[in-house]
Order: sequence, then structure tokens, then C-alpha cells
Amino acid sequence: MASGIFAILDDIAALMDDVAITAKVATRKTAGILGDDLAVNAEKATGFVSSRELPVLWAITKGSLLNKAIIVPIALLLSAFFPVAIQVILVLGGCYLAYEGAEKIVEFLFHRNQEGHALPTDPEADENELEKKKIRSAITTDFILSVEIVIIALGAVIDASLTLRILTVSIVSIIATIGVYGIVAILVRLDDVGYRIIKFSGDRRFGVSIGNVLVKSLPVIIRILSIVGTIALILVSGGIFAHNIDFLHHLLPAVPAILKEFGIGLVVGLLVVVLVLGSKGIYALFKKTKA
Repeated sequence: MASGIFAILDDIAALMDDVAITAKVATRKTAGILGDDLAVNAEKATGFVSSRELPVLWAITKGSLLNKAIIVPIALLLSAFFPVAIQVILVLGGCYLAYEGAEKIVEFLFHRNQEGHALPTDPEADENELEKKKIRSAITTDFILSVEIVIIALGAVIDASLTLRILTVSIVSIIATIGVYGIVAILVRLDDVGYRIIKFSGDRRFGVSIGNVLVKSLPVIIRILSIVGTIALILVSGGIFAHNIDFLHHLLPAVPAILKEFGIGLVVGLLVVVLVLGSKGIYALFKKTKA
């Protein structure tokens, strides 16, 4: 009886070792998307009065958990009964990520002086409704990024056993949610921490200097995360194409992998941007002609 229990414990320990290894590999593969997810959500969780920042972030976090609770079972079912769909979703998701990255570059180069896609700032607008809109927007964006996180994590363990796949994808999903939104929670409170340090420092210049650095650091950090996230989006998408499309995998073997993947991601992203802009232009022309 005792030997049977020890055998079970040994099997569990071996399984946990395998899960730790696969979760590490899957997390590393999804790091680029997590960086963009962090930048996006840090930006969306700011701009509220101090008392509403954490409640808004908690609402987005709950939405993110619900997203993953929907996505993970569907992804696992597809991997078990229709595995080719995983590769198709990966490539389609790669197109979306490449588009997101390329669009940010195009926006920076050609539309820097134009206003962004911020929500209306009408002083008479209902603040609660604006808050709900921003939360819905964040959860929608999180859903798209969560699909890619789960699929890429699953792609890293697609040849493993079903139990290992379930545990690995579940752990990566939990780490992604807690990690991203935990860091965002710290970031959005940096300015408040800075103000408190300034308040309690009195005439001590060192404390005031630290407080001012913290107050001014949030927009700088978000800007850096945005740049890193954009590069990561293109690299991740290029990696998806290079590893899932045989022709691209063997293309330019002499070029370093990171440069090749960035180039592939950027080219595909720009093509999708042109396709999207062209489709919008045709639709607008058709609508105008019909009117």
C-alpha cells in the first residue's frame, strides 16, 4: 500500500517537473505578446481619478480571466480533435499581430500629429459610461491577445500528452493574467506613491526628488513598453510564420533568425495594413456611390 502511494507521488512529481519545463518554454514563447498586453493595459488603466484606477483594473482582470476560461477549453478541444486548426489559427493570429505592429509603425511615421483613438472627453458626458466603454475596450483587446497567448502556449506543447497540455496552458494563462495585471496595478499607482513621498518628505530634497521621479515615470514607462511591445509583436508574428510555413522557414538561411523573423513579420504586417486600408477605401467609395 505504502509503495503504491509513493509510486503515485513519484508520478505526480515527474508530471510537475514536465509541467514546469513546458510552462517555462510556453511562457518564453508568449513573452512578446505579454509585453504588448502589459503596455496596452497599462495605458487603458490610466486616465481615471485615483480612486477608480484599481476598481477599473480589477474589472478588466475579471474580464481577462473570463476570456481565458472561454478560450482554453476551446483551444484544447481543437488540439485534440482538429489539430490542424491550431496551426491555421496561429498563422491568422500572426497576421493580426503583424498588422498591429506595422500599423503602429505607420501611425508613428505618418500620423504623429493626428489625435489618437481616445474616447470622447465631453465634460457633460456620463463618466460612468465612459469608464464602462474603456473597460469593454480593454477586455475586447485582451480577448484577442489571450487567444494568441493560449494558442502559442498550446503550440509549444502540441505533441505532449493531453494532461500535460491542460496543465501547461492553464498555468500559462494564470501567470499571464496575474503577472500582467499585477504589474499594471503597480505601474498605475506609481504617481500616487510619488505624491505621498513628496508629501511626507517635507524639506528633504532627496525624498522630493524620488517622489518627482516616480510621478513622472509612468508615461515614460508606458511609452517604452509601447515601443518594446511593437517590436515584440513583429518578432512574434515573424516567428509564427517562419515556424509554421515551410517556404518561409527555409528562406534566406544565411540571415540571422531574429532579423529574418522581424523582416517577415514587418513585410506581412505592411501587406495586411495595405489590404485593410484598401478595403476601407473601397467600402467608403461604394457607400458614397450608393448614396
